[in-house]
Amino acid sequence: MSMPIAGMIAWAVIGIAGLLFPLKMAVTILILGVSVIFPLALPIARMRNEQLTSRANPLARLMGASVLMVNLLWALHIPLYLKAPSFVPLSVGIGLGLHWIVYSWIIDHPLGYRHAIGRTVGLVAAWFAFPSNPVTACAAVVVAAYVVTLVEMARRTPSLSSEVSVATQVPHHRIQ
Repeated sequence: MSMPIAGMIAWAVIGIAGLLFPLKMAVTILILGVSVIFPLALPIARMRNEQLTSRANPLARLMGASVLMVNLLWALHIPLYLKAPSFVPLSVGIGLGLHWIVYSWIIDHPLGYRHAIGRTVGLVAAWFAFPSNPVTACAAVVVAAYVVTLVEMARRTPSLSSEVSVATQVPHHRIQ
């Protein structure tokens, strides 16, 4: 839960920046803000006694690979930032949410699918509905998606730790 908590905090700050600054500055803050999600998640994970990364677990490595895949979209976000900054809240918001699909597959639960799809639909709607403030509109959608997902993560059973071996084994239903 540390990563979505950190993401929710970062996107909330981004949303506030969208209210306080002109578009280009707010988009710059958005880019800087999303870059602190992982570093912010590290102390949150320590406080929550969570293991955020694992080289031993192949599913954790798969999640890391999906995060790398999502971050390759910066090849799109950066040109948009330079040429059409109003698109950046939409592209970054959608792009950085795509790894939730892999997360859903790993835990064999639809919460990640719901997060990614709801976030994408919400971002497109907010981006079109609030063209004068796309940063705050998109940030509000991402924060709302995180809140819903965190509530669902907290309520769901069994826990991730009982579904995925802490060592190096892949759950049997994932290797068929």
